[in-house]
Amino acid sequence: MSETPKPMQGVRVLDIATFVAAPHAASILGEFGAEVIKIENPAGGDPWRRFGTATASPDRSLCWLSEARNKRSITLNLKSDAGKELFKRLVAEADVLCENFRAGTLEKWGLGWDVLSEINPGLVLLRVTGYGQDGPYKDRPGFARIGHAVGGLTFLSGLPGEIPVTPGSTSLGDYMTGMYGAIGVLMALRHRDATGGPRIGQGQMVDMALYASVYRVLDEMVPRYAMTGHVREPEGTGTVNACPHGHFPCGDGKFMAIACTTDKMFERLCGAMQRPDLLEAYGDQQKRLAARDTVIAEVTAWTSSLPRDEIMERCIAGDVPAGPINSVADIFEDPHFKARGDMVSVDVPGVGPVVVPAVYPKLSETPGAVESLGPELGEANDEVYGEGLGLTAAEMSALKKQGVI
Repeated sequence: MSETPKPMQGVRVLDIATFVAAPHAASILGEFGAEVIKIENPAGGDPWRRFGTATASPDRSLCWLSEARNKRSITLNLKSDAGKELFKRLVAEADVLCENFRAGTLEKWGLGWDVLSEINPGLVLLRVTGYGQDGPYKDRPGFARIGHAVGGLTFLSGLPGEIPVTPGSTSLGDYMTGMYGAIGVLMALRHRDATGGPRIGQGQMVDMALYASVYRVLDEMVPRYAMTGHVREPEGTGTVNACPHGHFPCGDGKFMAIACTTDKMFERLCGAMQRPDLLEAYGDQQKRLAARDTVIAEVTAWTSSLPRDEIMERCIAGDVPAGPINSVADIFEDPHFKARGDMVSVDVPGVGPVVVPAVYPKLSETPGAVESLGPELGEANDEVYGEGLGLTAAEMSALKKQGVI
């Protein structure tokens, strides 16, 4: 019996972006079967290759190996005339193009949407920038940290009255924008297929901005401000809407999260704490909110009296929503992560086994897979240019000498 084809099999993606956001969208598509060709500048390639922890393989950091998974690399100078012509030939046979240059850069190179869509009417172009393709900020540079700030998330992060902190030390906004970008590409491909299919159907641009993906996940903040003028302030380790609902220290120096958004959940917590008096005094959410400091102090005293594992056992037995605040070391020991296969080990020649996060979402019939990790620079030049476009060895050699590939 043949293996079930992955859902994106037969889709060719060109990834000319750098760093995280748009490349992450391409990686998601590649995990589910798309052929992803990473197009890099011959002079060093994507700077993400050298970002983060270095490995024994030159220009293949752990960041690169993990996030450039399932891609093949070719080199191409998009600013050269010969490079532009080769790129157009690649675009003619592609389904998706991912880019994250500043707005107007492709147009400046003579490779704008008007040109590309004429070459391939069915092309889907994902464009990721800090602020989008229009608006007064469109020419500003953007990074995840700036997106967190402008989109409203950083303002909420940290303790009241103190300098806002980074919402996690990862490039959260980049990954979020990559996911939104992948969703946009999938919808655009569905429309293209419904209007004629590859090279014939109606392609379109997907415009995604870093600030926008952050702004989109602000709960009720937008409608509430519009209706009442309320500005949500930083809430530290808890929330003003529920109590106790936050982070708590444990007796062994570790931390945990407890979520009690309803009276029923608080009743369960009081049972785990063996404190019927707390339930009697603060069983109503409004009473708990009015006595927030007292309730939190009581819960903190309880969690601080025992090791985290024991507190967790009592919460689990009482059906209390709770979880450990895991470090990455905790994650590696967590049996749930292991049972669900949330880590994948891939052997990389010259480096050895590299453990990376698994593929999400998990599909029951056509699951994605990590077939390979970040490629060496230009490793697929011969295949893509020679076998794919029919260039001879002599032509490729000449182009290499000219700095085109």
